[in-house]
Amino acid sequence: MGKPKFAALLGAAVLLIAPLACSARAAGKPQLDRIKLPPGFTIAVYSDAVPGARSLAQSPRGIVYVGTMGTGKIYALVDRDKDGRAEQVFTIASGLHVPNGVAWRDGALYVAEISRILRFDGIDDHLANPPKPVVVTDAYPKDGHHGWKFIRFGPDGKLYVPVGAPCNICEPGDPYASITRIDLKNPKGKPEIVARGIRNTVGFDWQPKTGVLWFTDNGRDMMGDDLPPDELNRAPKTGLHFGYPYCHGGDIPDPELGGKRPCSELTPPAIKLGPHVAAIGMRFYTGTMFPERYRGQIFIAEHGSWNRSEKIGYRVTLVRVEGDRAVSYEPFAEGWLSGGRVSGRPVDVEVMPDGALLISDDDAGAVYRIAWAARKGS
Repeated sequence: MGKPKFAALLGAAVLLIAPLACSARAAGKPQLDRIKLPPGFTIAVYSDAVPGARSLAQSPRGIVYVGTMGTGKIYALVDRDKDGRAEQVFTIASGLHVPNGVAWRDGALYVAEISRILRFDGIDDHLANPPKPVVVTDAYPKDGHHGWKFIRFGPDGKLYVPVGAPCNICEPGDPYASITRIDLKNPKGKPEIVARGIRNTVGFDWQPKTGVLWFTDNGRDMMGDDLPPDELNRAPKTGLHFGYPYCHGGDIPDPELGGKRPCSELTPPAIKLGPHVAAIGMRFYTGTMFPERYRGQIFIAEHGSWNRSEKIGYRVTLVRVEGDRAVSYEPFAEGWLSGGRVSGRPVDVEVMPDGALLISDDDAGAVYRIAWAARKGS
């Protein structure tokens, strides 16, 4: 086997193993004294008892559900006295196969393993004695590479489920490299593909008022430190193709497959993000706690690079939106990367009923709470 081919295979193997390893390792102690925020904001630990904390979802009661990867567990966090810290942590399930994604609807918790979606009925009332899960569908591929899933219910009431590419760069065909959706009225039916050309999205949300889907996407590896960018994409209609594996960032032909389809035929990103920052969880800010300039804007959790000579990411960023356009991209919370040393890896974000922003960290096994603490009129 030639050196280039071996290097590519080795890189693919590391990419597959690295996220599982980091989420399964022993959690470090959160080091929030390092975190820099805009003036007026504070950050505190919401819970530091959630090893491998990944995707977040909440019920109308404010119970926060947390998915994981390597630990195979699902947690529920309860802040009964509403003091901004969860004093109770329940293990809802264990022994699951990479249960990264969680979503709540109509009294039930939905959990995404790699190849199937589970449902825990009446979960809010049975945290200490959770029910056995019901299999909603097992129609998804079993590939581990980019197989972990973020899930969320759309404004149409359907469950949106991505299917990552089972490789770094390849032409895998449907349903890979896509976002699909399931109609729960017919969950055993074939998932419908909503968008294609998406290497691996682990976060999406719908813009308030317009209901348009936006999502992050992780760019391919092995093109150097600075190429390609990660992406924030906007899908105003179904059926769009966002470039992978032919074009990256809207204008960078793939060195291997770019000749098969020009960038001009494909949908460019709403905005380019940092190269290899691993932009995953994202939310539009729908609360009222933060100042007006943050409302309706997008917060993104950047998990951090794994194969870049100088690390990048390991922060929460803010994308400002005007109408249907993303107009700027800037740091919001940073400090988990300092002097090349990593003390945390943000994964997902969630807006709480009081307007605070939760951030999960699978490296520290924690969930943080960012709040606006400035005095009125400041």
